[in-house]
Amino acid sequence: MADFYVNLFLDDETLKKIEAVGLGGQVQEIDGKKAIQVDMTKKDKKKLIKGFEDLSFNADDTCVLPEEANNTLMNIVLDMKSLDVMKFAITKLYNPLAGRSISGRGTGGR
Repeated sequence: MADFYVNLFLDDETLKKIEAVGLGGQVQEIDGKKAIQVDMTKKDKKKLIKGFEDLSFNADDTCVLPEEANNTLMNIVLDMKSLDVMKFAITKLYNPLAGRSISGRGTGGR
């Protein structure tokens, strides 16, 4: 069991897709909405917080990603037909150089 989760809320169309790939048993009711939860590690959480400045976690250590990242993660879940995707997904969601200037560290100020 993971310590941290990303909640992916499902509309009717997405719910049908989730069921079609065999993940219907993973659907939960969260705040009155259908959702699936993707597990992540503490390291993944740190990367997401660094990559998405406005990201916040609730008392249950769950978060909801911004729309574009949410869609990316949902597509990865559907393509891989698994909720155990964060190791791969983090490479698509987290850009360690976002917001850094070209003359960042390692250039010697040149």
